[in-house]
Amino acid sequence: MKQKLYAPLLKKRRAGVLLHISSLPSAHYVGDLGAEAYRFVDFLHDIGATVWQTLPINMPHADNSPYQALSAFAGNPDFISLEALQSQGLLLRKADTDVLITSKTQLLASAYEAFKIRAEKKEQRAFTAFCKKQAHWLDDFALFLALRSKFNQTGWHTWPEAYKNRDAKTLKQARKELAHEIAVIQFTQFVFFTQWLSLKAYAATKNVHLFGDIPIFVAYDSADVWAQPHLFKLDADKNMTVVAGVPPDYFSSTGQRWGNPHYNWDAMAADGYAWWISRMATQSELFDIVRIDHFRGLEAAWEIAASEDTAINGQWVLAPGDELLAAIKQALPNICLVAEDLGIITDEVDALRNKYNLPGMKILQFAFSGAEDNPYLPQNIEKNSVVYTGTHDNDTTLGWHINLDEHQRGHFHRHLSSTHSEEHQPDIPADLINMALASAANLAIIPMQDILVLDSSHRMNTPGTSSGNWHWRFNWQQLSEEQKKTIAKAIARTRRK
Repeated sequence: MKQKLYAPLLKKRRAGVLLHISSLPSAHYVGDLGAEAYRFVDFLHDIGATVWQTLPINMPHADNSPYQALSAFAGNPDFISLEALQSQGLLLRKADTDVLITSKTQLLASAYEAFKIRAEKKEQRAFTAFCKKQAHWLDDFALFLALRSKFNQTGWHTWPEAYKNRDAKTLKQARKELAHEIAVIQFTQFVFFTQWLSLKAYAATKNVHLFGDIPIFVAYDSADVWAQPHLFKLDADKNMTVVAGVPPDYFSSTGQRWGNPHYNWDAMAADGYAWWISRMATQSELFDIVRIDHFRGLEAAWEIAASEDTAINGQWVLAPGDELLAAIKQALPNICLVAEDLGIITDEVDALRNKYNLPGMKILQFAFSGAEDNPYLPQNIEKNSVVYTGTHDNDTTLGWHINLDEHQRGHFHRHLSSTHSEEHQPDIPADLINMALASAANLAIIPMQDILVLDSSHRMNTPGTSSGNWHWRFNWQQLSEEQKKTIAKAIARTRRK
């Protein structure tokens, strides 16, 4: 019997735009939760889009990948708006907000000092309440980050044994010695959550729903693994024995070796999947819709020996996805989930997704192989789906079309000809955008790059590569009034509200 694990907002036809927070225009190193985020909500409202999809908003490592975070719970401090803190009187000089992003940690520390002195009692109480509510992850995360700084940003597995193995006496002493640093980290998270929830509330007034994304796995060098190593497949010395990834596929002939630790599902089941439920509860508070990245890993995940350099040699190992989703549903009956079901999908994965009635993903750039049963062809897309021209892992649609081989190009152009009553000259990316919006899928998501008609130099990520990713940003000068009118008309014409 199908379970209802999605909210009513996914039952009607909607359009949305994919844009990460980091890709917003900004005077700083990266986009943030300031005025430009609110302006983007206004843009979505103006064109009739009711969904804003982002990538994971957790705190990344130095490579800035949102899929390798220092915590499954903590928000990315880079997204904090310094201008908003200035308007609160917590950063007093405009020059404070003009410095390089490398100084943001110091600025937030200064804001904390000002907060202690100037904040009203109501705000002070709100901070205290936040720390208490989020203590189940925040206490360990704040200590983890403070220790990481103490040990020159090295991974926890390289720390002195007493810190690595969480000796109780050692950690108690560390909490005393690093009390100020810990308080600043807690305050930073308080500011992030406060600014995020303010943006979410504003979006709601504009009928815009926030659509988030969680990586199925967490990074080895994370507060989660350090604090609860028993929940992960580690050896006696807390080293990874196996790592996560996917076998060779569309994106890479050697597969993708992500390097994340695998879950110890038996340990997670023993406490009713408490860590997962806490994680999903946090995401459900921040977002109206949550995508589970690599959903197929909840049915079976590709395990690679840690000694292997690539993902070619591995094996599928079963996971308790049914039990996990049942536990999430019971604890969070109103959570709204989407399954990222791309890659090697088996009947068992489809059965799991369908049991919980979760929308799957359809990528139009994958549709034109020539096979009539290709599940990504517009005519094969079902209502309970989220359709995309491409995702953050794909090339922009303009770049995709330029780089099509003759086989795919021929199939794509023949498909266009068959759906138009007269001779049609390809108009890219408009044709693929219109195809997505006209499909049966209840939710259609268009990457901002496609609305702006941008080429491959503007893609967000190239899977299997470790540099040059996650840096793309747009500016409003790239968006013409004609482009804005065109997408608004397309959304209205396809009855998406």
